[in-house]
Amino acid sequence: MSDNTPDIIYTIVDEAPELASASFLPIIQSFASAAGVSVGTKDISLAARIISAFPEALSEDQRQSDDLAELGRLVKTPEANVIKLPNISASVPQLVAAIEELQSQGYALPDYPEEPSTDEEKAVRAKYDAIKGSAVNPVLREGNSDRRSAKAVKNYAQNNPHSMGEWVSDSKTKVSSMSGNDFYANEVSATITEAQAGDAKIEFVAKDGAVTVLKDGWPLEAGTVADATFMSAKALGEFLAAAIEDTKADGTMFSLHMKATMMKVSDPIIFGHCVRAWLAPVFEKFGAELDALGVNPNSGLGDLLERVKDNADIMAAIEAVNADRPSMYMVDSDKGITGLHVPSDVIIDASMPAVIRAGGKGWDETGAKGDTNCVIPDRCYAGVYDETINFFKANGALDVTKAGSVANVGLMAQKAEEYGSHPTTFEAPADGTIRVVLANGETLHSHEVGAGDIWRSCTVKKAPIENWIQLAMDRQRLTGSEAIFWLDANRAHDAQLIEYVKPALEAAGVADKFQIMAPRAATKQSLETITAGKDSIAITGNVLRDYLTDLFPILELGTSAKMLSIVKLMNGGGLFETGAGGSAPKHVQQLVEENHLRWDSMGEFCALGESLNFLADSRGNAKAGVLGAAAEAATQGILDFNRSPSRKVGQPDNRDSHYWFARYWAEALAAQGDDADLAAHFAPIAKALADGEEAILAELAAAQGPKADIGGYYRPSVALKAKVMRPSATLNAIFG
Repeated sequence: MSDNTPDIIYTIVDEAPELASASFLPIIQSFASAAGVSVGTKDISLAARIISAFPEALSEDQRQSDDLAELGRLVKTPEANVIKLPNISASVPQLVAAIEELQSQGYALPDYPEEPSTDEEKAVRAKYDAIKGSAVNPVLREGNSDRRSAKAVKNYAQNNPHSMGEWVSDSKTKVSSMSGNDFYANEVSATITEAQAGDAKIEFVAKDGAVTVLKDGWPLEAGTVADATFMSAKALGEFLAAAIEDTKADGTMFSLHMKATMMKVSDPIIFGHCVRAWLAPVFEKFGAELDALGVNPNSGLGDLLERVKDNADIMAAIEAVNADRPSMYMVDSDKGITGLHVPSDVIIDASMPAVIRAGGKGWDETGAKGDTNCVIPDRCYAGVYDETINFFKANGALDVTKAGSVANVGLMAQKAEEYGSHPTTFEAPADGTIRVVLANGETLHSHEVGAGDIWRSCTVKKAPIENWIQLAMDRQRLTGSEAIFWLDANRAHDAQLIEYVKPALEAAGVADKFQIMAPRAATKQSLETITAGKDSIAITGNVLRDYLTDLFPILELGTSAKMLSIVKLMNGGGLFETGAGGSAPKHVQQLVEENHLRWDSMGEFCALGESLNFLADSRGNAKAGVLGAAAEAATQGILDFNRSPSRKVGQPDNRDSHYWFARYWAEALAAQGDDADLAAHFAPIAKALADGEEAILAELAAAQGPKADIGGYYRPSVALKAKVMRPSATLNAIFG
């Protein structure tokens, strides 16, 4: 690694994880420096990504380097060692809010053009669109995913079970999905041959034969699995209308579960169709007025209501429709925020496990619990949640004191599968044909589409597939666990992957140690396995990796933020992820209102130990290995002595947990016998932390209660953030 590149990169991100870093990172840097390990930062927050995209609009002191691009280059090197905290995958409303905040702070950024008309506006829109959605992960994930619960965390969860809602066999909670003409039904897939390789293009052919190139210069390598599919807008609209009526007839609440952050083109459109379906009579009667007010249903019900609030006729019509509709799944019933208010508020991989953990219950407008119709339009992965619900209806809630674990080996390297679909997803402009034309002139895929249909193509390259299969074989060999490739032979894409998987397993002589099952069947098998107290490895594609590494940890551990998330970079480096951030906005809100941060840094603790151990192995740095082992001991101490944050103001919070981690870490280093210099260095620090316990905890407790000023949501002030998150003068003095 170059002299000016730190040994470990710790990412600057957003919301609660970044607030926690203001407290924890100085501790990490102090400890690491004693072992000659440098810990630097790269800013991949939403605000930083916006600022770096528009240097021409800003003064010299406001400009910021493109740290995401720099990290993208680093992760392709063997020296990479990155601890990546969860960042915002921005929906359009979040992006707009971040822009407005930055503008209020003096950044002369252009507005987000909702409907760009000039070339300048289109260029601005293109820059902003590159930032929204899951823009970070595809750049950094130059390897496949190995996610599992740390042994200490799993043991703690079994000995200290989290609350689980009761499941009853007559629960009305269910999953509703389209019966046809969705992405699953229309998918076609092929593996690119040598003769087909080269720059392809995606074209729209109108009924009159006119051809519009939607994407040109799209490189397809030999061995790449390339898919194409579409969802019919007409079929979607009919399904949503029927689902609303079905919900009303059942007497349950309506809930839509999408991921408009990751699937940043397709899912906001689907979300908009649902808003339109919910308010169908309003759109029919006031369509012209709504258009004139700039209403875009893709932006959600909250944006719509803000735009029409001064039109009494429209507001009355909306109230009349709502009165006739079933109950609505609420994000915040106290504030009247429904599941249709903001596209990014209800994220399927967090929202569905929450419903399942609660015994199939959601919360309605009055704050009451009730059964819910979980609407997941596309069938590709909806069956996973449907099967989980059916399993718990039949068997009751999971007994977390006895349950085994489902680890995950996920295919995600080099923008694998749907994560790479953003530049190749389009809303059909009219009736016609969308087709993929290869470099040799051959048409690879072709679909007849109607106006408004959602068409998308995605790819996964040969090298990531082969690496993924090898990673699965390594994990199974190391654990001896049941191992299942979650692949559906009846789905076009999965059938192509199976053609890679079977020969590889047979060549390695381990075919008898693996099963290949469609996701629904794999769900049932995995639930049966962990119910029996045994472990399973789910070997999945990219989206299922995202969904399952929330679903099973939330059921097993109560949270997905405490998982070991290791990305074995294909060129030899390591990326250590610290868990999910779905609840982070509520945590920030509580901090601002009560100066209490309930964010749990367990994911950061686990990632830190893994990162230091990796540094020891990859660089031959024995001192880093001593730090890593001691960090693991400190993590165990946090669990054994229940030092994780509490939820309520006046109780220990995130900052208290950092004190205890530092203390346990220093005590472990002082007590170890592998490195006398480190033991001598940390002995007085451990004593100071122990002697200062009463003063430090009192100073941390005294900070809670009053409102906290951090100077901004998307770009808080560094000084104010530090003042809020480091309120103990005694603790600060120990670390400088």
